Amino acid sequence: MNCLRNGRRRFLWRAILTGLLLPAGLAVFCSQVPAQDRSGAGAGVSKGPKEKIQIDVDLVNVLFTARDKKGNLVPDLTRDRVRVFEDGRLQTITNFSRESDQPLAVVLLMDTSSSARASLKVQQEAAIDFFHNTIQRKRDKGLLMTFDSTVDVLQDFVDDPDRLSKAVKSVRIGGGTKMYDAIQLACQEKLAGLTAPRRILVLIGDGDDNMSYETLDSSIAIAQRSEISIYTISTNNSGFFGMAQPKQDKILKRLAESTGGRAYFPPKIDDLAMSFFRVSEELRSQYAVAYRSTNSSRDGAFRRIKINVKGKKVKLQYRKGYYAPSSVLSQK
Repeated sequence: MNCLRNGRRRFLWRAILTGLLLPAGLAVFCSQVPAQDRSGAGAGVSKGPKEKIQIDVDLVNVLFTARDKKGNLVPDLTRDRVRVFEDGRLQTITNFSRESDQPLAVVLLMDTSSSARASLKVQQEAAIDFFHNTIQRKRDKGLLMTFDSTVDVLQDFVDDPDRLSKAVKSVRIGGGTKMYDAIQLACQEKLAGLTAPRRILVLIGDGDDNMSYETLDSSIAIAQRSEISIYTISTNNSGFFGMAQPKQDKILKRLAESTGGRAYFPPKIDDLAMSFFRVSEELRSQYAVAYRSTNSSRDGAFRRIKINVKGKKVKLQYRKGYYAPSSVLSQK
């Protein structure tokens, strides 16, 4: 069950991510491959000449959420009201859609360090409700991971909320905290290779880390390179008792906002379930835009994204940018 990786494997993953390409156009590429090719059916059987498949590395896909001044989701935006900028340059939108019914791949990452002991039961109940409200059979996939002094996969990807709930009930408290290493594992080894249109990491914990090899900055970079949105739900006691926001909550907020997710800080422990519900609601109320970048350089640099909406004032939530490819991948 122990899913920690040694230094050699960590180095390999970093080399893959920085030396090749992950992803600006990878998700779109996968969606264009015929379903029978993606499913693996008939693997090993040749059905004709193999075609060279070229990944469109210039097509950038961005999911975003819009809320009004009261914090309510805005469901009626139209393409003509949306403008996208990359490094300050206006881009031409090629695709625009409301992503209310696209398949989800969701990793729920639970903090099981000693600091979570007091809130564990409430966390479990809220997590079970989340899986039943979010994962739809034969369409979505959920995975449960925990982290303390180790990082463990308690249930790999399934479309069965009951199996995920059973795994949640088996969660036990440990010691130490490897939050950043857990994010690295979830993004690179579980979510990055999937073809699901939307890949989400939901992290519940206090934002503390005292044992990881990874850092806050490297964790954000890993999620950005893999095009994964992180949603965070704080379990800090200070949040429950109305105290000033601690440093750890600021870490959770940065993880979320830098990757296009959202951070939740429930005022009391009984509100954890509502935070999970809001995450689930938001995942069914997003927009997707795609544009062909005007920057054709293959320099691996980070490119900043900005989205504006004309008309009534709305607050937008989206990933702040992406890493340009450093080479073009092809498959023969």
